[in-house]
Amino acid sequence: MHEFRVWAPRPQRVEVVLGGHRASGGHRAQMRPAAGGWWTCPVAGAGPGTDYAFSLDGGPPRPDPRSACQPQGVHGPSRLVDASAFAWTDGGWRGLPLAGSVLYECHIGTFSARGTFDGAIEHLGHLVDLGVDAIELLPVAEYSGRRGWGYDGVDLFAPHHAYGGPGGLRRLVDAAHSRGLGVVLDVVYNHLGPAGNYLREFGPYFSPRHQTNWGDAVNFDGPGSDEVRRFVVDNALAWLRDYHVDGLRIDAVHAIVDDSATHILEALAVEVDALAAQVHRPLFLIAESDLNDPRFVRSREAGGYGLAASWADEWHHALHAALTGDVSGYYEDFGSLELLAKALRQAWVHDGSYSPHRRRVHGRPPTGLTGSQFVVCTQNHDQVGNRAAGERTSALMSCGRLRVAAALLLTGPFVPLLFQGEEWGATTPWQYFTDHADPELGQAVSAGRRQEFAAFGWAPGEVPDPQQPATFERSRLDWTEPAKNGHADLLAWYRELIALRRRHPALGDPRLDRVATEYDEIVGWLIFRRGPIAVAANLGSQTWIWPTDPSTTLLAASDPRIERVQQGLTLPPDSVAILAEPAAAPSQAEKGFQHR
Repeated sequence: MHEFRVWAPRPQRVEVVLGGHRASGGHRAQMRPAAGGWWTCPVAGAGPGTDYAFSLDGGPPRPDPRSACQPQGVHGPSRLVDASAFAWTDGGWRGLPLAGSVLYECHIGTFSARGTFDGAIEHLGHLVDLGVDAIELLPVAEYSGRRGWGYDGVDLFAPHHAYGGPGGLRRLVDAAHSRGLGVVLDVVYNHLGPAGNYLREFGPYFSPRHQTNWGDAVNFDGPGSDEVRRFVVDNALAWLRDYHVDGLRIDAVHAIVDDSATHILEALAVEVDALAAQVHRPLFLIAESDLNDPRFVRSREAGGYGLAASWADEWHHALHAALTGDVSGYYEDFGSLELLAKALRQAWVHDGSYSPHRRRVHGRPPTGLTGSQFVVCTQNHDQVGNRAAGERTSALMSCGRLRVAAALLLTGPFVPLLFQGEEWGATTPWQYFTDHADPELGQAVSAGRRQEFAAFGWAPGEVPDPQQPATFERSRLDWTEPAKNGHADLLAWYRELIALRRRHPALGDPRLDRVATEYDEIVGWLIFRRGPIAVAANLGSQTWIWPTDPSTTLLAASDPRIERVQQGLTLPPDSVAILAEPAAAPSQAEKGFQHR
């Protein structure tokens, strides 16, 4: 016996369709209306493995909005799953605190040759050897087709069938925990995808009161929004509770519109904190936002939403522009060592300052925040994939500058995030790919991609077609590369930096008032200090001698030509060195250190 339930205040009649998904197939059972727009129907013999759908006012069967499994994709029937049937082995897992962690972003479809959750398990040993603390998965909720980035999900409770479905995700999380790795999952609550999105037929999941880049906004504050809010909260809790995920990264929160007295993000944070207490392990939420607004991560007692951290893309922008010289598009706001130094100190560059790209003042100061409340990166799926050809940083920087970028990332006070393959300088691009079965939608996506980059001078034939399988295949990691010359050396450097971060407490200190920078815009050197640890990079065209005390200890050097001389330490162009000063050395604050 299973009682089917669905929230559907719009139709006058709802039936559950069993054993088939076509209008003419399957047994239909009339559902009874219940309070608040819900419908229920107990069915004898139904249970785990039963396929079903809902028919609204006699219409074609539709997937359950809360479907846990979509074995035939977004248009097929839902399948009942017993969440308690999986034999978890992670009982000894005590959770993952975000502060002090190193994250590793990966896309299940391109991370392994198999492109599945089980395929990803095969490479967990590599991540353990690398030294990262958690994998951060791009969205895995059911989306149209077999390949895609995952940001067009429509069945938010169902792990993608092509990746291995619910069982596959549970196996991956369990395997990760057994190896000491946490799992963070990317979720999307600002919109749903265009294909297979039947939620409007059930109820007011969307509202024209607010508009976003995807059309009507998700209805978080209009009539009927109580159940929509509950839908999203329950979805977040399901990933954390039923799949043992350790944290969620919430996509583009600046596109979530909510005028309620209690913002949906605050409501999410409250319930996640309550769940953490129940399961006796830390759980956290990370916001992706380009607003530079402390409200997302400030405590609720201080008027904030109480999320654990926020992505800080401006850290990436400042580093990218300074190291590549690219000042096109939104990079026009960056490019100098002055702004890179500011990002190294506080993550956000625009803190109430004027943004030439936006032609207005942007952001607020991160007053009172700590480094552990920011997630930063040298590259991620957006910054690579939103380039026309999907070039990685390894195609845009010299080998020396890749090492400099890694050092600045992994010695900073923030939570560092690596993008799959970054650690060995992967040569495979990361391109935008889709697999829409609807020819018109597929053509529209391909045409839109070409038009988007035509304004930047790209010929249509030079922009990879998202719908072509080859675009997806090009983006798959080549796991033969880490052992090859050049790649192996860079991988060793990443391992060394992460190990160094673990060994020296100062590098794990999130206090921003203990971070100081010094630079010379003309010569091209930059010094970044974390208490007794000093990181010096030479981005100039000439060898630079860094005056250092002979008693300092050289902890790491990116180039074998870095050596001590009488005047200090010699750094060739595009190199970086990390030193430890004697324990008795005064702090920079005691010296009256000044930023310049």
